[in-house]
Amino acid sequence: MNKNIKHIALLVFVLFAINFIANKAYKRFDLTTDKRYTLSEAAENIVTNIESPLVIDVFLEGNDFPSEFRRLQRETTELLEEFKAKNKNIVFNFINPLENEDTRDRNIEQLTQRGLTPMQLTVQENGKSSQAIIFPWALASYNEQTVIIPLVKNKIGASQQELVTNSVQHLEYAFADAFSKLTQAKSKKIAILKGNKQLEDKYIADFVKTIGEYYLIAPFTIDSVATNPKKTLQDLSQFDLIISAKPLEPFTEEEKFVLDQYTMNGGKSLWLIDKVAIEKDSLYNDAGRNFAVGRDLKLTDYFFNYGVRINPVITSTLYSAPITLAMGTGSNSQFQHLRWPYSPLAGSNNTHAITNNLDLVKFDFANQIDTLKNSIKKTILLETAPLTRLEGIPREISLNIVTQEQDPSTFNKGKQNLAVLLEGEFTSAYNNRVKPFSFSQIKNKSVPTKMVVIADGNIIKNDVSRNIPQELGFDKWTGKLYGNKEFLLNTVNYLLDDNGLINIRTKEISVAFLNQEKIAEQKTMWQLINIVLPLLLLAIFGILFTYIRKRNYSA
Repeated sequence: MNKNIKHIALLVFVLFAINFIANKAYKRFDLTTDKRYTLSEAAENIVTNIESPLVIDVFLEGNDFPSEFRRLQRETTELLEEFKAKNKNIVFNFINPLENEDTRDRNIEQLTQRGLTPMQLTVQENGKSSQAIIFPWALASYNEQTVIIPLVKNKIGASQQELVTNSVQHLEYAFADAFSKLTQAKSKKIAILKGNKQLEDKYIADFVKTIGEYYLIAPFTIDSVATNPKKTLQDLSQFDLIISAKPLEPFTEEEKFVLDQYTMNGGKSLWLIDKVAIEKDSLYNDAGRNFAVGRDLKLTDYFFNYGVRINPVITSTLYSAPITLAMGTGSNSQFQHLRWPYSPLAGSNNTHAITNNLDLVKFDFANQIDTLKNSIKKTILLETAPLTRLEGIPREISLNIVTQEQDPSTFNKGKQNLAVLLEGEFTSAYNNRVKPFSFSQIKNKSVPTKMVVIADGNIIKNDVSRNIPQELGFDKWTGKLYGNKEFLLNTVNYLLDDNGLINIRTKEISVAFLNQEKIAEQKTMWQLINIVLPLLLLAIFGILFTYIRKRNYSA
């Protein structure tokens, strides 16, 4: 008896000890292959900075939406639980704005006014279709600031399963990005160069708005170098990054020297250059054609010294975005999407942080980049498909090419470089050369720095409809959303050493879905298996048990 009491007491003590240790040494284990429940280091660092309650209201709540979006709801819950496990200041609530019929319309109106637009879905159940409305949004509030968090990452033309897959991949970034905006002050500065007829503000508005959520942005007129070059360099050095978006006028030697010395002092730069003058809009005339000619920006020696050369050719490829033209005459004309070899779709084969898990990027009349041997590390960020040819200038560009059969054998130049990252210690383009002006702090060797050169100025250009800038990368004719904005945002993040957000954005998670057609076809069979089979097995067991029991006792 005493021995039993001792055993029971020991067991109770062990259980209490295990429970005490488990509470004090809390640990979550992620056994998934893609580590979906393991927060990235960057996300953990952001969450650590939350020092007071951060309240998240999630509006993806309800029972009448498709199973794919119930999956997104569950993934959102599990991710927020991971965030809360790292910092108890994170509080989240799931709210169904459509639950109460009396307040439903008012809630929809109020949320829509705040920019949280509802999403209409098709629900397939038992072979029947119905419509459902959801709000795939969240609001995060911290220290009297509120930011909107999109839970769905749109991909025009994608199915509901593809949307959810994209959205699950994007969830950690969406929340970490919002937390970063709420908790981290903007510190790094970006200058948008002006003075050489760069793109007007309305054509870069969407991208500037996007990066303006993370960095301090200001225009900078480089032509002030003509009157006070030293002051211009001093002012430019206050910025961490400069962006020159499709300049049309050549740079003077004084301007180039200021930009060179900016690089020598560690400044980062993003160049989007067109060395051929031709625009798609210039083809929309009665003849349907125009001439492509060279554009000399006087930057050849500048980039050559750093290790790249942008060649004045037009890249033409069979793997390209279509052009939309009205075909036919009068009232019989219809808009058609036609193959257009001058809009290459570029991607990357490497797993660099900028391009990993990135959608294709659309170019228009792109040039081509050669890399040259020097001490600078070069990474090809974007390149064309293998079926590519290079067309020299001057040449006529005609819309009639869409009606002509293209011979694949003429597209024989292989992959061509369209965007290159340069990293290292740069040698001045004016080393051992006469300087346009002199001052006491001239440098011939830079500190470690970075530069990205892109052979097309149009990839940063958003469409403008009724004087309203559209989303960068969105083609209103085909409804496709290309990866231009994400690529450029990754590029800016990388140049400014904000690699954490890039790594979260490019994190890959596999999402498995049930086959809805098979579910509908095999529903009855599985219902029978799950309901009838257990009862049948139980009955067989009962009969056998009774039979064996009678036989044993009768014996």
